[in-house]
Amino acid sequence: MNFGSMAMRRPAALHSLGNMIRLESLVVLLLLILALSLASPYFLSVSNALNILLATSVIGILGFGATFVIAAAGIDLSVGSILGFGAVTGALAVNALDLPWIIGIAVSLLAGAFCGLVNGLLTTRARVPAFIVTLGMLGVARGAALVLTNGQPVYGLPGPMVWLGQGRPFGVPVPAIIFLGVAAITHFVLSRTRFGKYALVIGDNQNAARATGIHVERHLVALYTLSGFLAGLAGLVSAARVNSGDPTAGTGYELAAITAAILGGTNLFGGRASVVGTLIGALIMGVLQNGLNLLAVSSFYQQMAIGAVLVLAVWLDQLNRGRGRA
Repeated sequence: MNFGSMAMRRPAALHSLGNMIRLESLVVLLLLILALSLASPYFLSVSNALNILLATSVIGILGFGATFVIAAAGIDLSVGSILGFGAVTGALAVNALDLPWIIGIAVSLLAGAFCGLVNGLLTTRARVPAFIVTLGMLGVARGAALVLTNGQPVYGLPGPMVWLGQGRPFGVPVPAIIFLGVAAITHFVLSRTRFGKYALVIGDNQNAARATGIHVERHLVALYTLSGFLAGLAGLVSAARVNSGDPTAGTGYELAAITAAILGGTNLFGGRASVVGTLIGALIMGVLQNGLNLLAVSSFYQQMAIGAVLVLAVWLDQLNRGRGRA
């Protein structure tokens, strides 16, 4: 009987693991690590692993926000621009207005959340498609950042803010700690709370979600606000890393964030999502970029590689959906 119960638990554990991550993505990550460790003697080291986590942190945080929105069958194309807007507003608060550093942190986060709130309200109340709303916000947030700074970076942040980007307690970069901490929190929220489960139900079938009593519009507004908040956090980390609020920061990052989410197993059309999968997807992109840098591959080719990875991610998603229907 004990053997029987153990046999029953093993498939359940494997099924649970499969719900958390896309096994193909994990295999891709492991094969990529193996290939790059053979191609470069500098790749497989503790310092380089920390560099990968550091470089992946911003994209990963954006990807976690994208995971929630895509889980509910939405899309947010504005997170890269919101990142830049959050970085600029936080830097201006402490630099131009001479406010305390804690206020600067709050301003970055609230600026991002505000942009996300606007996205959510326009999508649900004005009934404008999310693609159009967030594409518009992409331009508005980027333009606002450029106007506020006259197109110039805002240099000089207080020490505590800079520590968020450059600190290394016990040798580990603070952005990597924030990245992994956000991963743990968002994974819990998506998989263990009503908020996360409602997002998946909405993405699977909005009419069914309404029939069960879920306030779909209110929940979608909250999801877009969360995405904006995490984009503001990513902007804060980005600004802290370079000790300046750059109005051009985050350009094109929305593509990388969406790629990380889809590559990790989040269904592009909603109803299925995994923060752990997004973490793996972000690491795939970070490992790929790091490896290409070590091999002195031009940044132009790196952009091509990211685009190719996006196509691969959607293709894997289609294969998974086909298997699910079968």
